Amino acid sequence: MTQPRLDKLIASLQTSGLSAVAINPGPTLTHLTGVGFHLMERPVVLFVAPGHDPVLVLPELEFPKVELFPYKIQAFAYGENPSEWDDAFRKAAQAIGLDGKRIGVEPRQMRLLEFRHVKAGAPEADYPDATDVLAGLRLRKDQAEVDTMRKAVKIAQDALETTLPLIKIGMTEKEASAELVMQLLRHGSEPEMPFSPIVSAGPNSANPHASPTKRKLQAGDMLVVDWGATYDGYISDLTRTFAVGEVDAEFQKIHKIVQESNAAGRAAAKPGVPCANVDNAARDVIEKAGYGKYFTHRTGHGIGMEAHEAPYMRGDNMKLLEPGMAFTVEPGIYLTGRNGVRIEDNMVITEDGAVSLSDMPREIRVVG
Repeated sequence: MTQPRLDKLIASLQTSGLSAVAINPGPTLTHLTGVGFHLMERPVVLFVAPGHDPVLVLPELEFPKVELFPYKIQAFAYGENPSEWDDAFRKAAQAIGLDGKRIGVEPRQMRLLEFRHVKAGAPEADYPDATDVLAGLRLRKDQAEVDTMRKAVKIAQDALETTLPLIKIGMTEKEASAELVMQLLRHGSEPEMPFSPIVSAGPNSANPHASPTKRKLQAGDMLVVDWGATYDGYISDLTRTFAVGEVDAEFQKIHKIVQESNAAGRAAAKPGVPCANVDNAARDVIEKAGYGKYFTHRTGHGIGMEAHEAPYMRGDNMKLLEPGMAFTVEPGIYLTGRNGVRIEDNMVITEDGAVSLSDMPREIRVVG
């Protein structure tokens, strides 16, 4: 499976103006090789350049992983003395003639730690942004990837359904989050989840990226749960909003508006349609209901091996949706100091439309 991915990257490099790319541990490296490395204090970097076998720089203790690579590579290992590490990078760069060339990097992934050693290995090279080239590798999911993501969605939904009956008034957000994490693991999520679950209620739910606190759930709260699972390296990212006991009629109304916005965004997703259309469709529902200024973020983002990747569902993104692209639709309304509502689903573009991998009920449900 990974050889075609390497071939695709090399073909992209040949038309990109880049001589090579330097990739450190993260989703792109795993996607490309099928081999997992950790970000740590010892740098690991894979160089890929057309016309050459890939070159890997890694610590000696990781050298056995070279045997796991699905294609031939050149490996340069270094010991524990950091003063010797630059020499390994120089040898790697010389092996495929990188100095003075254009070596693309991932700005969101490569740390200064790795970059300093890469630059020491090829000091006369340029290091442009290779985001577009590398993001293109994972932009369109094949059926096996979609099936894996569907499994990650099922794990997440089953875990939350098991958690909901345990949520009671007086429980803290942290306690509810801890229970959800335990259920995610029990239902099959890998321990390295896509993100820590957001469990936020009442005023905290009006913060889209709140962290669980010791605040106790109270009657009248809206409870936002934004959670996901990881399965075989792929993730799910979902949100549902619940009523804790009886809530004001206004928030029942807002929940309905967000539900309709979510449905509009999902319906707008089709092959050949700009990402902006998904954002505009969802946003239009909320704006017409008079809550436009309380929808403070884009409608969605791509998902796959990362919780946030291309493509992005925002009003200025004219990139056309293509079969295999996977992303979230997650409109929300946030009334500062009071309550917030968000409903999020995971979508995949098909040849003639789009499907939602998630089917957990979107209607308001009472917990507590």
